[in-house]
Amino acid sequence: MRSRFTAFAVGDAAYLRRTWHASTRPAELSLDETLTWYRLDVVATSGGSALDTRGTVEFRAFWRSPQGRGVQQETSRFVRERGRWWYVDGDVV
Repeated sequence: MRSRFTAFAVGDAAYLRRTWHASTRPAELSLDETLTWYRLDVVATSGGSALDTRGTVEFRAFWRSPQGRGVQQETSRFVRERGRWWYVDGDVV
């Protein structure tokens, strides 16, 4: 989760696509260059241990733009396949 937030913060769409599960990965991904992502608060997690194949992360990601500031709160779902974690999807609150 933290590495994906960092990818948003630095505008690395290629990394985001590489860490997105093939079953839900968009064909293209363009990021809003007017947003500056500057803070990530992890609210809760479930699963995600060395023995798990699924996990969730509830977080708040803070952004600012020329129009103001905001926060995105989401619960993201991840799966582990072949020893690697993949972002599947999320529910925005």
